[in-house]
Amino acid sequence: MKLLLKLSAYFFLILIVISASVGIIFWYIWSSNLPYIGSLKEYRPPIISEIYSNDGEIIGRFWDEKRIVVQLTELSPYLIKAFLASEDARFYEHKGVDFMGIARALIKNLTAGRIEQGGSTITQQVARSLLLKNAKKTYRRKAREALLSLQIEKNFSKKRILFLYLNQIYLGHGAYGVEAAARTYFDKTAGELSLAESALLAGLPQAPSRYSPLSHFERAKARQKYVLKRMLENGFIAKDQYIYALNEDLHIGSATNNAFFKAPYFTESIRRRVIEKYGRDTLYRGGIKVYTTLDLKAQRLARDALKRGLYELDKREGYRGPISNLSPEEIPDYIVSATKKFELSPPEPGSVIEALVRKVDDSKNEVIVSIGDKSGRLALSDMKWARSPDLKVAYYSISVKKPSEVLRERDIILVKILNEKFRPPYDYDVSLEQVPVGQGALLCMAPETGKIIAMIGGRDFKNSQFNRATQSRRQPGSAFKPVIFAAALDWGMKPNDLIIDAPYVSDQNSDKETWKPKNYKDKFYGPTLFRTALAESRNVITIKILKKIGINYAINYAGKMGIKSDLSHDLSIALGSSGVSLMEITSVYSVFANGGKLVKPILIERIVDRTGMILEENYPETKKVMSTEIAYVMTDLLKAVIREGTGWRIKALKRPAAGKTGSTNNLRDAWFMGYTPELVTGVWVGYDNQKSMGKGETGSRAASPIWLYFMSDVLKGHPIVDFHVPEGIIFAKIDASTGLLSSPHSRKTLLQAFKEGTEPTEYSPMPKSPKPDQFFQFDMDN
Repeated sequence: MKLLLKLSAYFFLILIVISASVGIIFWYIWSSNLPYIGSLKEYRPPIISEIYSNDGEIIGRFWDEKRIVVQLTELSPYLIKAFLASEDARFYEHKGVDFMGIARALIKNLTAGRIEQGGSTITQQVARSLLLKNAKKTYRRKAREALLSLQIEKNFSKKRILFLYLNQIYLGHGAYGVEAAARTYFDKTAGELSLAESALLAGLPQAPSRYSPLSHFERAKARQKYVLKRMLENGFIAKDQYIYALNEDLHIGSATNNAFFKAPYFTESIRRRVIEKYGRDTLYRGGIKVYTTLDLKAQRLARDALKRGLYELDKREGYRGPISNLSPEEIPDYIVSATKKFELSPPEPGSVIEALVRKVDDSKNEVIVSIGDKSGRLALSDMKWARSPDLKVAYYSISVKKPSEVLRERDIILVKILNEKFRPPYDYDVSLEQVPVGQGALLCMAPETGKIIAMIGGRDFKNSQFNRATQSRRQPGSAFKPVIFAAALDWGMKPNDLIIDAPYVSDQNSDKETWKPKNYKDKFYGPTLFRTALAESRNVITIKILKKIGINYAINYAGKMGIKSDLSHDLSIALGSSGVSLMEITSVYSVFANGGKLVKPILIERIVDRTGMILEENYPETKKVMSTEIAYVMTDLLKAVIREGTGWRIKALKRPAAGKTGSTNNLRDAWFMGYTPELVTGVWVGYDNQKSMGKGETGSRAASPIWLYFMSDVLKGHPIVDFHVPEGIIFAKIDASTGLLSSPHSRKTLLQAFKEGTEPTEYSPMPKSPKPDQFFQFDMDN
């Protein structure tokens, strides 16, 4: 018996030794190569980078993990208590692993028949999230997690651990950390959260998708109730607070709010530039702050002006027809669907919506439409524009005579709500609409600094991300002529030079074929002043000027003025045959506005990293490329374009302005480039597929109204100032026909600016009959 007891004792001892040895071996294996916890001292998680307008408003956020790091002092006290109650009520009592908490959670979950409480402490969650995030879920990982938690508790304060946890944890819909979650779900900071809101957030860590208040509000409320109950049980809140929070109405925001769409083309340009210079991780993980030149008010005005102009162009192009036509059987379902849609979002004056044509009445010149379960009246006067598209016929020569020419019963169409409660029995007065298919771009900069204050790269960024202000290369047409005229003035020509506008034949085009350029509308005007040729955009005279100064000279001059795109080495560049970007041509016009100085366009004022260190700071960079006198003479000539020539619509601005229209062959492109002393703005209009616009859709008609809409609004309230006249400029009253000083024989006179020393000194004589060959000199190449 004693021997048996002794053997049993030996066996038990051996078993203990073996078990201890195995435990030590496993402990050694599991604890070997533990991650270095010192990395927690320098907590630099991926955080949101933000892009700001010039007044400090956010216009873009970029992230891999949507996180905004905040200190504990910036949080609502309810929030910290809610997370402690929900995740680790004994946080301030344990040393990293809570064995009592594990036992309690096990009992609670067995009793409930489902997992209601987790056994991991906040410290363990920090270890798992920051040090073991790529490890698979195994017993070894759990042991390593516990070991790391004990080490973390020895080396870091509870405040530090809580700071790491609340900034690191994932809370659904892309939000990492409590600050990003508060903004995502409640559109407020984590410091502004109420008890009810704090409890709702604290219920998310277990299953963010399952308990999302955006997707599953009732589940989120049930989880919130659990958290509030835990807070009450742990003495974090009183009974009356519990009841009040439980009944508080929660106003859940939208996770889809995106500041990016305030200025999408501009912000996308910033995104590309930052990635190109600093790399993707800097933008998406680095938490940088990019301060830009964008003026949000100007940006909104630019967007509205372009939209208005493109809608007007689209209507002039004609009506492309209804969206569809329903069968009688489809109508009931359509009405039910539309009614539900408009109940959720009632139409307002100005909104463009779908409508169903119920009756076309030619006798009353009206169409009755259904808008959900309501009705509207479409008068003939609000659809007269809807002629059949015909590029060969000007819009003003044809109009709709009766509604049945355009619509029929059961058509689905787009209408705009003009006002509410038109008159019984109709609910709305509407106009016929369609979504434009044309495109456009607008760019505005301050000429002295080069700061871009507005950029619209297209009609709708959601449909097309191609930026037509910076990425597109389109023929500028006559908008390029000021480059040729400026080069000619610098070469030695004068504003009062007389040039013959007559048929011209040349074989110096790119294909060495006979080329017979013409003026718009195929007219020629005989002897014409240099200044008048620019004001009235005479093609043939511009070609003659280019031929006189030389193609290479002009191309080099264009390069000095900011044109970086390749230009054709032939006479066609006089008419803007080579593609350039809107950014380039706007820079050219800024030279005139800026007294002959080319300024580098600036989109980014400065970039600051997450520590506040400045990575980049941009100041105006200018380069003198033209004399101040030549720049002013060009401004005076371009003012004449508006006073006397193709830019006449801009006179409605009622303040000094200079500019030039631009149109290309077959009316594929329409431009207006112009400036005031404060701003230089360029507008382009056309189709991406380079199809022709309708008859008469020149830069004057298609583009200059957009420029006018924008500049009228953006300069509203600003004092009216004229362009500064520099020293070295002489004004002379000249004869409009001869270009000499005006005399009693002058029928029409003009006040013209000259560079001092180039003004005329002779007076205009009595008119004489021209010699037979006078009008044809220099018209043929030798």
